[in-house]
Amino acid sequence: MSRPTPPTCKTGNWPSDNKALKRRGSLAIWFDPAMTWEAAPSGKRGRQRDYSDAAIQTCLTMKVLFGMALRQTTGFVESQLRLVGLDWTVPDFSTLSRRHKTLKVLALQEPRLTRPYNMINPVGSGPDLRPPGGVNIARR
Repeated sequence: MSRPTPPTCKTGNWPSDNKALKRRGSLAIWFDPAMTWEAAPSGKRGRQRDYSDAAIQTCLTMKVLFGMALRQTTGFVESQLRLVGLDWTVPDFSTLSRRHKTLKVLALQEPRLTRPYNMINPVGSGPDLRPPGGVNIARR
């Protein structure tokens, strides 16, 4: 078997390439201090909400973007707010879990399949033992 040919593209300007790669990996998250983090009074009887929809949406955005669990998300947002110098309290994981069901902006739901699909058996012989959706693998 022959060896693959090495790439012919050579980097001519290492310092600018290094700077470009560093810029590609940088991350900036902005929190607007004018944002309403605490919820406005609803005027209804009972316990009032502590956090606005914008606060819940911010936390859920971080959850989906970085693929974290809810408890990790609360720690992440708390550390980000501390780095920025804002003394806002962060909703706990149970509040995030409860409020994401009734949030009016539902664009950040994790993608779901609209129809089940069949997985192809990787061995290629015999029936496919996995159910449609491919979630559970049958034990042999």
